[in-house]
Amino acid sequence: MLDSRASWARLAILLLVSSIGGVGMWSVVVTLPAVQAEFGVARAAAALPYTLTMLGFAAGGVVMGRAADRFGIARTVAAAAVMLGAGYALASAMHGLSAYALAHGVLIGLGAGALFGPVMADASLWFHRRRGLAVAIAASGNYIAGAIWPPIVAAATQAYGWRTTELAIGATLIILVLPLAWLLRTPAPAQPAESNAALGTPLSQTRLGLPPGRLLALLVAAGLGCCVAMSMPQVHIVAYCADLGYGPARGAQMLSLMLGLGIISRIASGWVADRIGGLPTLLAGSLLQGASLLLFLFFDSLTSLYVISGLFGLFQGGIVPSYAIIAREYFPARGIGAKIGLVLAATIIGMALGGWMTGVIFDRTGSYQLAFANGIGWNLMNGAIAALLLWRARARQRPYPAQAAGLGRLDG
Repeated sequence: MLDSRASWARLAILLLVSSIGGVGMWSVVVTLPAVQAEFGVARAAAALPYTLTMLGFAAGGVVMGRAADRFGIARTVAAAAVMLGAGYALASAMHGLSAYALAHGVLIGLGAGALFGPVMADASLWFHRRRGLAVAIAASGNYIAGAIWPPIVAAATQAYGWRTTELAIGATLIILVLPLAWLLRTPAPAQPAESNAALGTPLSQTRLGLPPGRLLALLVAAGLGCCVAMSMPQVHIVAYCADLGYGPARGAQMLSLMLGLGIISRIASGWVADRIGGLPTLLAGSLLQGASLLLFLFFDSLTSLYVISGLFGLFQGGIVPSYAIIAREYFPARGIGAKIGLVLAATIIGMALGGWMTGVIFDRTGSYQLAFANGIGWNLMNGAIAALLLWRARARQRPYPAQAAGLGRLDG
């Protein structure tokens, strides 16, 4: 039964799986300075493992999402645990940057990606009245991972080196995630039928008056832009603090603070979106993220960086779940998994692209100032798309999806 006690228990397991497996997205950020020093490469080259990890993460959301549709989420999570364990074991043994980066991109990236988008999709199948909140909670797993894992990885790297640390991470994932996968064997409840006639919209158009393909393209572009901007502090805050003389441990603490507060933002965004809709939630998050990026340009003392990192986490955490909510509001349920997967893949590619671009800008200028300005520019693109779509929604004088009587959630 939807929205039952079993649904909430399922969501708790999914959140735990994502929180543990999310280390695959963040460990490479923390080990970046140590890997750069050992391999003797420039900052842009040292960011390559992160870039490939994020590309693998994006592909994992799509490929493993289809696997979950066919074989079930339990087998998909189990396969992801094996890939992550093998990836960390191989990466710890590599003596060249290219091989190390490939291990992260192919195995760790794919495995971690399987524990993000597919987990959100599975959570959405167990809820009716609280679907927006459930999706936001499920999406918080990788931020919980970002809050918990960086200090652990940083301390272990300092004490034992990055190779031993990565080997230990792989073993931990195998031991913890495989039993949790076994608990996810129960299939999802039957879904209520969606009434297409109630939408009152031709199949060739969405309720924004745009063809579905055009709306999807705009959401993909918005996802790319927001996450190029988002990646700058998340990927380089550890290295930035090291360059300023504060040390990588301080940067790891800021990353943990950033992502810890992002959990609050992410869950709150689901609650807000259930009431005002996904587009206003996306626009608000974009404007606030841009404001926090602007602060990085003017303040770089240790205290100010802690404050700005916290604000950044509070402001940007709800952006990514908004895309899944918008897709549920403006697309029919049939094929929604593929659409959500594509938009989320664009956000991950944006993170990968932004991490690499920031490294290139740093190598050419010796500073992160232009990198922050570059992020603000990409964020403006995201905000402009969100504003355009919201304007179209209101110009058509239709009740906003989250407020329309009987259409508060397009369940299918």
